[in-house]
Amino acid sequence: MSQNKVNCGRRRLLAATAVLSGTGGLAAIYPLVVSLMPTDGSDFAEEPLEVDVANLMVGAMMTVNWSGKPLWIIRRTPAMLESLLGSSEALLDPQSQQPQQPSNCVNLHRSIRPDILVVIGTCTHLGCLPIAKFRPGEAENMPADWQGGFLCPCHGATFDLAGRVFKNTLAKLNLLVPPHVFLSENRLLIGADKKGA
Repeated sequence: MSQNKVNCGRRRLLAATAVLSGTGGLAAIYPLVVSLMPTDGSDFAEEPLEVDVANLMVGAMMTVNWSGKPLWIIRRTPAMLESLLGSSEALLDPQSQQPQQPSNCVNLHRSIRPDILVVIGTCTHLGCLPIAKFRPGEAENMPADWQGGFLCPCHGATFDLAGRVFKNTLAKLNLLVPPHVFLSENRLLIGADKKGA
């Protein structure tokens, strides 16, 4: 057999191996890429979860696991609610136009009741876990004009006390507000709207 035929056969084998390796690599990395994409909230079709907030103090936050993600429930103080009034110029979606909450939560405080906020505690950039920075300004090692909210330490995304994202950060969507309903003054049903769906 001539040397040219051997070299041609090796090249074909090398090309076929490269194509198969590349295809296998893409197939292997696809689930990772999909898991890192921001969610629009349509994947919350899990079993409803009933939560008692009777012992949740004013100004405090509780975390429960729902749909495999941390669910934050915050009982906001009057000062926290007041802080929502003056920051709309600095927010990317101050009127909650993006579908990141049920229709009954499209309001200034992004909640059914002004004092109780319910949000999924994952950053809408890459799903990292933001941390609560409820106190204003330098008390939280934040800028002096900070009114309180959440900071994602991974890439610096910031959200106000209604979960609305600030401009000039990598996150482009407000925190997700799941469908929920109050069964009584202190009992929430997460994963159900007012029709119980």
